[in-house]
Amino acid sequence: MKLDGKSLTLAGVEKFLSGKDKIELSAESKKRVKKARAMVDKWIADDEVVYGITTGFGEFANIKISHEKLEQLQENLIISHSVGVGDPLPPFIVKVMMLLRVNALARGHSGIRLTTLQLLIDMINNNIIPVVPSQGSVGSSGDLAPLAHLVLAMIGKGKVQIFKELTYLTKKNVKPILSKTGLKKFGLVSVKLSAKEGLALINGTQMMTAFAAYISIQAKRLLKYSDIAAALSHEALRGTDTAYDKRIQMLRPFEGQTTTANNMLNLIDGSEIRNSHLTNDNRVQDSYSIRCIPQIHGASKDAVNYVCSRVEIELNSVNDNPLIFPEDDDQLVGEHLEGGNFHGQPMALAMDFMSIALSELASVAERRVERLTNGSLSDLPRFLTKEGGLNSGFMIAQYTAASLVSENKVLSHPASVDSIPTSANQEDHNSMGSIASRKCFQILKNVQKVISIELLTAAQGIEFLKPLKCGKGTNAALKEIRKHVPPLGKDRIMYLDIDKVSELVETGSLLNKVEKVVKLN
Repeated sequence: MKLDGKSLTLAGVEKFLSGKDKIELSAESKKRVKKARAMVDKWIADDEVVYGITTGFGEFANIKISHEKLEQLQENLIISHSVGVGDPLPPFIVKVMMLLRVNALARGHSGIRLTTLQLLIDMINNNIIPVVPSQGSVGSSGDLAPLAHLVLAMIGKGKVQIFKELTYLTKKNVKPILSKTGLKKFGLVSVKLSAKEGLALINGTQMMTAFAAYISIQAKRLLKYSDIAAALSHEALRGTDTAYDKRIQMLRPFEGQTTTANNMLNLIDGSEIRNSHLTNDNRVQDSYSIRCIPQIHGASKDAVNYVCSRVEIELNSVNDNPLIFPEDDDQLVGEHLEGGNFHGQPMALAMDFMSIALSELASVAERRVERLTNGSLSDLPRFLTKEGGLNSGFMIAQYTAASLVSENKVLSHPASVDSIPTSANQEDHNSMGSIASRKCFQILKNVQKVISIELLTAAQGIEFLKPLKCGKGTNAALKEIRKHVPPLGKDRIMYLDIDKVSELVETGSLLNKVEKVVKLN
């Protein structure tokens, strides 16, 4: 993958997360990086006062630093800012952080040396992943503390984990080692930072954006899983498909609503279950959790698509400070401009919106699980077990779904409405984007579990309707579930079943089976 700072997409990040892509800079990026660096060297030679290059940082911006201490200034910046706490970030998230930092620096507006940038690239390509604590960023002057820990590994003072292969599915723990030792294994040497480089490396939104990119990729997939689970529930509950009629959607033409209605009809197409009660169904209409699937799922789809569009802008944004603008000629002429591209507000709001959109998918899914397990609402055996009383069946599976939904309600409170001043009130409004993204990551995992519980519960409900068969798409989903989880006869340890279905959801294998027979949008 060639990085130029302009053309990275979520699809590109997804491919990168598969572990198959090595990265390099484009020829044009190398040229621009060198030119911006030459501008930094010129300003130092001319004894020009430039924030973060020849001055201190934040509240110390009015203190000029002597030439002989400029390297020490940059190292001190990294050491002093490495104050993160809490559990380490998932290694694959750190790897995406590294990718995004390279991409931002590839635009040639930051003044980093090409050799320093190449070390970061070499670390990525060899899966040398810095250990980065998850807490400590307020998301305003970028993710300062997390990125400082990343750079700490580059200067030989941090810790790293080395993976033979690293994807978002990698579960194996790797013992951290000193970064100097890790770099040496691959013939690499830690860097001694020059003027501007420390600031260029840690001023940015790469932690929150790394989470945002991964969440966006998974959310797009989870939207389809929500439709598949809902369609299975629709079959098990013997719902009517009238509410998905195209004419209804045309009168309220939100894209997500129309797409969801089409998905539902395509998934249950050819269903013997549906055909069996077309003529003798006394119900006029279904409950909202079935009838309003296009409106509920559709609204979340539109929200997710909006967030993805914001994330793709941030993937290709330059967000350190000051920014360097060389003239487009062969002379060392240009400007340095102090601004606020490091502020995380765009990602903070986006992640809060994503949290709400994903939480709603779980909320309505849990309501369908309740209907499936409540015999008075479903006309199915209570808690989907033949020997109720002796067996509890899916009784407590619904509890778990309800617990996760309630947890999401707390986690969905927006982080971005909070702000607390830092740096002696120089930084008097902070985005809390890092907190928004970490909360959203947990919500994503919770929603994956709730959708998995619905898939498992709906599949059990359909067992009581046999020999009638589901539609094309729902039948494909059912068959794949049954390859890994048999129907529930007597009570068994159910968390193992939930874990198996969750793995099908996380890896995308269940979706792949369904999309072989029905294309979902």
